[in-house]
Amino acid sequence: MTEEESTIESIENSAVKKIENKMVERIFCNGKNITLIGTAHVSKESAELVKDVIYQEKPDTVCVELCATRLKSIRDREGWRNMDIVKVIREKKSMLLLINLMLASFQKRLAEKFNIKPGQEMVNAIEAAETQGATLVPVDREIQITLTRVWRGMGFWEKIKLMFQLVLSLAGSEDITEEDVEKMKQEDILQTLLADVKKSHPIMEKVLIDERDKYLAAKIKTAPGENIVAVVGAGHVPGIRRYMDYKVHSLSMERESGKNQEKEIDIEALETLPEPGNFSKTMKWLIPVLIVVLFAAGFFMKGSETGTDMIWLWIGVNALFAGLGALAALAHPYSIISAMIAAPITILHPMIAAGWVSGLVEAVSRKPKVRDLESIPTDIMSVKGFWRNNVTRILLVVVFTNLGATIGVFTAIPLMLRIMN
Repeated sequence: MTEEESTIESIENSAVKKIENKMVERIFCNGKNITLIGTAHVSKESAELVKDVIYQEKPDTVCVELCATRLKSIRDREGWRNMDIVKVIREKKSMLLLINLMLASFQKRLAEKFNIKPGQEMVNAIEAAETQGATLVPVDREIQITLTRVWRGMGFWEKIKLMFQLVLSLAGSEDITEEDVEKMKQEDILQTLLADVKKSHPIMEKVLIDERDKYLAAKIKTAPGENIVAVVGAGHVPGIRRYMDYKVHSLSMERESGKNQEKEIDIEALETLPEPGNFSKTMKWLIPVLIVVLFAAGFFMKGSETGTDMIWLWIGVNALFAGLGALAALAHPYSIISAMIAAPITILHPMIAAGWVSGLVEAVSRKPKVRDLESIPTDIMSVKGFWRNNVTRILLVVVFTNLGATIGVFTAIPLMLRIMN
């Protein structure tokens, strides 16, 4: 036996032992043999297990818990250089991108602490699939859709709590031990990061876990080939197994009368962005109308002096809090000034936000350079790095200015009512 043959045999023998591992399950569904590998995203053991099982199984298809966007980012490590931060602001994606970067930071810091590349199990799955000539299929829902569904399902104070939880999780990731990593093998990385938040907000559990369990199950069972290996987070395995028997709808269609709808997975519905709730739509227009009515009431009921005082109060309070928000993000002086000027005006226009104005001014005043884009993966490793990098600081300026302006609104209205009494 040659040395190469001996090495291959050794790998295969190792894989045979590992395939009996509790992290590996076999499922026969839809005429396919599916080997489901539950992994921890920052575990060396998981990364090696993925490679060994794929070499052993020689599957037709390898499914990975990645969306097309994340798969592209793994294959194109230099993709940061192509980011258009102005486009991000204009498309109102600043908050989603910031949350995404915070999640990436959490995973990267854990991976560095335990000397493993973030998402190494997915990298191994991709490389092993290519080596075996298997079809590679990303089976997770697009990250932007998932985060947007979470964001739109939360109230204002829930969103603020989420942001604080993310920051605290980033700051506390240094305290995580090997035992904590073992615990992560039983749940999704997002579950670990947002453990405290999801206890009080069912939307987190529903969108991050249950919906994705359904989506992953549907995509895996309809993947091409008869012999499939699927690499997913261990926290998704029980849900995927539960939903494997459900019928999959890839297009909207009228359900037959008397059919058990609980046994159906509607992929199109899971990929649809929900419309903002009626409360959000109402408040978007109600607040500007309320402010104008208060101004009018001040002038006509209490006289021009009171009306003028109310206007100056409105301008001062909103400018103050929006400016403080921009200052907290260490914005450029021009950006702080623009936030203070924009806030009292943009609050009265439901289609414009003060943060978008200050963010665009920040992007012009401190135009990100190539080195800022290149250093994003390094800078997001620390809380300080988020404020130091010109790209991530722009995102912080947008978010913090909008937060400050919102606080300004809820502070100014009671004070205006007090002046009228």
